[in-house]
Amino acid sequence: MADDPSPKAPEPNSGADAGWSAVGYLLGGMIVWGGAGWLLDRWLGLPDVGLLIGLIGGTIAGVYLIVKRLGA
Repeated sequence: MADDPSPKAPEPNSGADAGWSAVGYLLGGMIVWGGAGWLLDRWLGLPDVGLLIGLIGGTIAGVYLIVKRLGA
């Protein structure tokens, strides 16, 4: 029909999307791997060594994903 507006082109991703993705990768890595380390500590009776290793490993994994997927 002549009265229908033409479809709009999709907008490119904004910088905010990339920023929130980066935050999600970092927090997700720290929560998942830190939680796994914490559970391992509780299971083996260690004094928060696994938690520390999990947090550091999760942060490194998050930074790796940011560089790989977002090209930062």
